[in-house]
Amino acid sequence: MREIIRLLRIVRPYYWWMLFAAFLGFATIGSGIGLLISSAYILAKAALHPSFQELQLGIAGVRLFGVARGVLRYIERLVSHNTTFKILSRLRVWFYKSVEPLAPARLLQYKSGDLLQRITGDIDTLENLYARVVAPPLTAVMISVLLWVFMGSFSITFSIVLFCFHAAAAAGIPFLTGYLNRGTASQISATQTELQTKTLDCIQGIGDLMLFNRLDEHVKTLHALKSRELKLQRKQALIQRSHESLTGLLMNAAVFALLWVLAPQVSTGAVNGVYTAVIIIAVMASFEAFLPLPDAVQHLEANATAGKRLFEIVDAQPAVTVPESPEPFPESHSIRFQNVSFSYPGTYSAALSNISFTVAEGEKIAIVGPSGAGKSTITSLLLRFWEPLQGSISIGDRNIDRLDPEAIRTNIGLVSQKTYLFGETIRKNLLLAKPDASDGELKDALKSAGLESFAARLDQWAGQHGMNLSGGERQRMAIARVLLQDTPVIILDEATANLDIITGKSVMQQLLKLRGKEQAKTLLVITHRLKDMAQFDRILVLDNGEIREQGSHHDLLKNGGLYASMWSLQHRISPPELINNS
Repeated sequence: MREIIRLLRIVRPYYWWMLFAAFLGFATIGSGIGLLISSAYILAKAALHPSFQELQLGIAGVRLFGVARGVLRYIERLVSHNTTFKILSRLRVWFYKSVEPLAPARLLQYKSGDLLQRITGDIDTLENLYARVVAPPLTAVMISVLLWVFMGSFSITFSIVLFCFHAAAAAGIPFLTGYLNRGTASQISATQTELQTKTLDCIQGIGDLMLFNRLDEHVKTLHALKSRELKLQRKQALIQRSHESLTGLLMNAAVFALLWVLAPQVSTGAVNGVYTAVIIIAVMASFEAFLPLPDAVQHLEANATAGKRLFEIVDAQPAVTVPESPEPFPESHSIRFQNVSFSYPGTYSAALSNISFTVAEGEKIAIVGPSGAGKSTITSLLLRFWEPLQGSISIGDRNIDRLDPEAIRTNIGLVSQKTYLFGETIRKNLLLAKPDASDGELKDALKSAGLESFAARLDQWAGQHGMNLSGGERQRMAIARVLLQDTPVIILDEATANLDIITGKSVMQQLLKLRGKEQAKTLLVITHRLKDMAQFDRILVLDNGEIREQGSHHDLLKNGGLYASMWSLQHRISPPELINNS
């Protein structure tokens, strides 16, 4: 219930709309009851052959409630669905705003299928929060009060008897079905999450599964998960179908009980016999409000499970703290790492260990080293995806923990090893970097990134994840976006790894020549491919999270250290030939 209360607090701005829709539901069912009792009154009264004037009240009631029931039902559906959509919209925006500060550090522990299920499936489950969890009990309470007053106008005994059966319908049946269905909603949610994860694994890794002849085994796992989901849903549906039968039994029992109490009073003349049919019909019609209550318990569990899974992510503490009063991004774009150490959660080895270096404004720096040396970690810390465990990082004269992370990411362009393209056109994927860019700017960026042919294909569909493009084309699209972003600092993390040697060299030459409005851009290039290293002002050589060497290409070759060994290995040049061939 704690999750439900928290969810209701989030949708607090729509409380009045929720109450209004619940009142319309009450008015709709009340009109249905009024229509039936007016009809019953006319039939019972007409059997006594009264004058036409004595039937006028019943006729007017039939007309009024007949029209009102249809109109109110339409308005109630309109308001309740509009309220539901507003609630869903608010929940989605709330969840996105809550999750965004957690990315990427706090979301790495979740599989993409699990996150997708929470973002889509769990939030979609919450569409029942109002329509099937909150509204039905409110409507049932109002109908019960209405019938209490109506029955009490004849005899308080009638009200008490009917209230007992209403209480049984409101609490007894939901409790029973809730007990029988206990845990089913959470099991369905867990199964759907696992199925979503396995399906994404199958789609994204189908090549590897076929290569190792494991596709049939994976498909069998998907079938087993789907069978489990269907079995749980059948159990849920079977219990759900028993609701109406049980409510119908209670309704019949209430009718017999009222007849037993009513008969003596009709025989003594305490209650006019004409009203016997009116009372019985009113009792039968009132149970319409209690039919959705067992479903409400079922949806309550499903909503609580969905809320728990959402709050599990939302309640996580961000890896990066945003300052309450962030300072403006500095005019100077020099970068300084001072005694920085960092380890990823759950690991024992340090990704970076007490490293210090400075990048002057406009300087071109290459960061090289073996895999796992900590090269990409430098990028993650500079962009404030993580906080250093020790030491400080500054841009200009300001420590980055005093800056808004969004301001840092707006002023530092990144081309990472993994490029994500949305299932949209090439134009829209480029406009992410600069929404107001003209076609001329888009074409210039594509040309600089080595994609001249794309200039005439701006409205071509890129495909989901950019699958209509090759790996190299996707990487060059990312470079084009960074060029459009026009930031003073650019980081290339293996940006040319998927490009052929000629294209990669051409693109790198373009990037090295980039200039801002006043001076050259600061460029940090993380690479394992030691090509054209002499073009960089300085090279940092990382190994096991430490800076082993730094200097120009020629000086590092002369030193004969780790960099010289890497160069020799990649170019198949023996150490004595290094200087002559550098």
